[in-house]
Amino acid sequence: MKSYITTPIYYVNGSPHIGHAFTSVMADILKRNRVAIGYELLLSTGVDEHGQKNQEAAADLGMEIKDYLDMRGKEFRAVFDMLDVSYDYFVRTSREGHKTAVAGMEQTIFDKDLIVKKQYTGTYCKGCEEFKRESDLTEDGQCPLHPTMKVEQTDETNYFLKMEPFRERLLQHIADNPDFVQPQAFRNELKQMLAEPLEDLCISRPKTRVTLGVDLPFDPDFVTYVWFDALANYLTNVGWPDEGYADWWATCEHLIGKDILKPHGVYWPIMLMAAGIPLPKKLSVHSHWVGAGGVKMSKSIGNVVDPIEIVDTLGADALRWYLARHMRSDSDSQISVDFIKQTYNSELGNKIGNLLSRAAKFSKSRFDGKVPAAGPLSAEDEAIRAAVAEAVKGFGAWIDLPDIPHNLQKVITVCDDMNTYFAEQAPWELIKNPETEERCRTVIYVTLDCLRLVFEALRQVIPTSADRALAMLNAPVSEDKAWKPALDVLGQETDLGEIENLFPRAQ
Repeated sequence: MKSYITTPIYYVNGSPHIGHAFTSVMADILKRNRVAIGYELLLSTGVDEHGQKNQEAAADLGMEIKDYLDMRGKEFRAVFDMLDVSYDYFVRTSREGHKTAVAGMEQTIFDKDLIVKKQYTGTYCKGCEEFKRESDLTEDGQCPLHPTMKVEQTDETNYFLKMEPFRERLLQHIADNPDFVQPQAFRNELKQMLAEPLEDLCISRPKTRVTLGVDLPFDPDFVTYVWFDALANYLTNVGWPDEGYADWWATCEHLIGKDILKPHGVYWPIMLMAAGIPLPKKLSVHSHWVGAGGVKMSKSIGNVVDPIEIVDTLGADALRWYLARHMRSDSDSQISVDFIKQTYNSELGNKIGNLLSRAAKFSKSRFDGKVPAAGPLSAEDEAIRAAVAEAVKGFGAWIDLPDIPHNLQKVITVCDDMNTYFAEQAPWELIKNPETEERCRTVIYVTLDCLRLVFEALRQVIPTSADRALAMLNAPVSEDKAWKPALDVLGQETDLGEIENLFPRAQ
């Protein structure tokens, strides 16, 4: 069984930001989930190195294009490595194999008379690197996604892909495949985009304006429009057009932000139809991050959250946890350094890490450094065990993007229950009386085994911290078989590992 997950490839005209971090971390969580349940995975992420914005960014820094692209590519890769994103393929669109494949796709479509050359006058947004209709702009004539970047009136000759012949076919595909775009709100938005006849899509830029890109195979005076070039990476990553790509491609799921729904939901499917290639399986769309109070993040306001700074101060798992817990698919979500610290301290620190520390240290000091053997289980033991097994079972099955925060809420809720159980059973009192010592051993075993199960599930979300916790419990997870949530796996009378403070309090 295969699963191919992609993130967008990110423009390198600036440093990695929280949006880049979010999409790639969520893709990583989905990958870890599917690997855990027995799938063979391919996860791609990377950088889009072509286009006018990147060309100008290199010029602004006075750098040679190649040196600039190398620098930015290393920067993005380093951030994803820092965030424990287990990508299998890191995209660079400057790769010769990719450029050759893009040109081949264009030639195939051109040979079908689906690409025409014509003069065009229109409004161009450099931020989006695309032409805009009047209805796409705000009342004051600006791009809603780049309100501080003045749109340009452009009059030039370019090559255009005929879009309208494929509109009804794409609408039918959406109707026939209800899961093609999720969640439902974005599926409806895409259908609205396709409700009216489509204008031809400009797929070139004259070299007099942009030189950083793939040469058109049928006219060397032009380079390929950056979106046409970038979208094709999803195919070239799995070896298209060579044999062997189809099995991966049939499972392809694109993770994207809502701002790029149109390129992925309109341009890309029509490009594929024009080239005679099957469509991807699914578009999973998410909303955006905004600052505290719902204010858009801005350097001038000072509310930008730098993923590198968060990792440097709190660790990768603090950021991964917050992103996974608090994104809503259908509306924008708030983020700030203070919010991340509060969530880290209250949930990871107080509710999960503190219980592990208390139970493991108690067992270490009172039972000769070993996991105690359990005696008969009480109704309270059985209840908490059943609750934990139920709470984590979502991570033992296929999860989709909206399932991630939903499943984590169940984990936090059951961790509250575990803390209540531990406090009510009061093993520190039970150990004082020889008659209740066996009961004490049972409470400690139940608590540690339940924590073991929680951390096995959380390996999909906070892998480094989860593996550290499992090392304390001397309970490594076998990678040789699919993971299934199970109780009574923690070895009785086995040595505990070194106990450490898993989530030190953030100030």
